[in-house]
Amino acid sequence: MKINNFGTNRINPYNRQANKIDEMKKAEKPVDKVEISSTAKAMQQLSEVEQLRQKKVEELKVQVENGTYKPNPKDIAKSILDFYGKK
Repeated sequence: MKINNFGTNRINPYNRQANKIDEMKKAEKPVDKVEISSTAKAMQQLSEVEQLRQKKVEELKVQVENGTYKPNPKDIAKSILDFYGKK
């Protein structure tokens, strides 16, 4: 009795899988896009307060590096008490 290739499409299954992978690669992939609003851009800019704060920080850094920074211990103690006293 002779059995023919009944029900097979005579294509190597590995070739079919490779073809599917090629088709998936060719398919267009969606591209993500991010837009920042003008309000958000404005918020990213340094405000006057932040600029003044940055200037003060730079001055303090110079004082610390030079060894001329002398903090007031009473102010530090008051700040610590105020901070922990609020809780």
